[in-house]
Amino acid sequence: MLHIDRRSLRFRLLAWLGGVALFVVVTTWLLHGILLQNLARDFLGERLQREADHAVTQLEQGEAAVPAALDSVSQGYQVFHHLYVLRFNGSVSASDPQWQQQLAPLLDESGDALIDVNRGEQHMLVYRRHFEWQGTQGVLLVGEDFSQVEEGLATLHWWVGGIASVLLGMLIILNMLAVNRGLKPLWQLRQQLEALRAGKRDRLSLIAPSELDELVDQLNWFMDDIDLRLKRSRESVANLSHALKTPLAAVTQVLRGNRPIDENRRHKLLSRIEDINAQLDAELRRSRIAGPNAGRMANVTRDSSRLIEMFRSLYPERIFNLSHSAGEKDQVPIEAHDFSEILGIVLDNAGKWANRCVNCDIAVSATTLTLTIDDDGLGVAEEDLSRLGERGTRLDERRPGYGLGLSILAQLIARYSGYSYYERSPLGGLRVTIALPLAGELAN
Repeated sequence: MLHIDRRSLRFRLLAWLGGVALFVVVTTWLLHGILLQNLARDFLGERLQREADHAVTQLEQGEAAVPAALDSVSQGYQVFHHLYVLRFNGSVSASDPQWQQQLAPLLDESGDALIDVNRGEQHMLVYRRHFEWQGTQGVLLVGEDFSQVEEGLATLHWWVGGIASVLLGMLIILNMLAVNRGLKPLWQLRQQLEALRAGKRDRLSLIAPSELDELVDQLNWFMDDIDLRLKRSRESVANLSHALKTPLAAVTQVLRGNRPIDENRRHKLLSRIEDINAQLDAELRRSRIAGPNAGRMANVTRDSSRLIEMFRSLYPERIFNLSHSAGEKDQVPIEAHDFSEILGIVLDNAGKWANRCVNCDIAVSATTLTLTIDDDGLGVAEEDLSRLGERGTRLDERRPGYGLGLSILAQLIARYSGYSYYERSPLGGLRVTIALPLAGELAN
């Protein structure tokens, strides 16, 4: 049994194209019949008008008597299907007496006109002509049988309909070929996706219409992003394996040994376990980086306000001030968790080192998101500013930490093709400025 998938693009295109073709062909055929009928009627009407003018001219010139003219027409009527009806000087004469009674009411109407007269299945086309001769008003009717013309027109019209049906069938076949040809890139895309899933290829590459370029690019971007996340996960596992192997071996050795664990050794074990925990936390934070192709947007006002409130509760002795100029563009194409991570790292660092005040300014333009965070702490020496963001770098041991936050921040900013720089703040501490592009193609 033939299966028809009504949801398929091929079926929809063929249905629409076939429906449009059928509508056009049927409408054209109907208009052809109407126009053909009107054209034949106008042609015969013009000819009847010329005959009437010629008959009146002959009558006015006295070239033939009226009865003689009608007799000659009466004899030819059986062959040429023409008739004359004349009312002149109070008398009515007709070339065909059978039509005289039916056409007599037309003699009383005013104005010259082309009139359709039907009697049974016979259709007569009659032209009425008023004239004046020797001071006397007269009316002349000139008619022709239109039934046989209509029969010929109907035959021609149905022949045209048959030809149109053949053309419609050919058009449907051509539509099927065109649709199959046009959908070939989609079938190639499906085959390449199957090959991609089977591991036979790593990217999509096909010559497709321009309408599919963006789709292919997006799919390639997603695959690149997946590969990058896989690579990052493998690097995280490798980093964890390398970083945790030594401290775990030391802890295991201590726990398996027979020596008693005094206070000094307990502190060393605790320090190593804290290092392991910090390393795990850092790698997990790196693995959660979504990147610009995640398809989720951050709400600048909502997310920044929520972070500020959280850090106000974490550092109640600090004053966190927030100002932003998002304008109409409150939604930015940055994954919400990534935005919170970027802003959270800098606010947490400022909260640790500030004496009293932390100012956060967020500006959103048509192309860039700019974050500026100032604190009133001791700041960083000019020669050490370039070292900020290096993995494991801690410039001051007076606060707890492992020097991993700013390195994670650098990776996050790099994922969004942004940049950051550090300088002395007008408040006396450190100013961190982060700029993330919002327009254009973001790097993977």
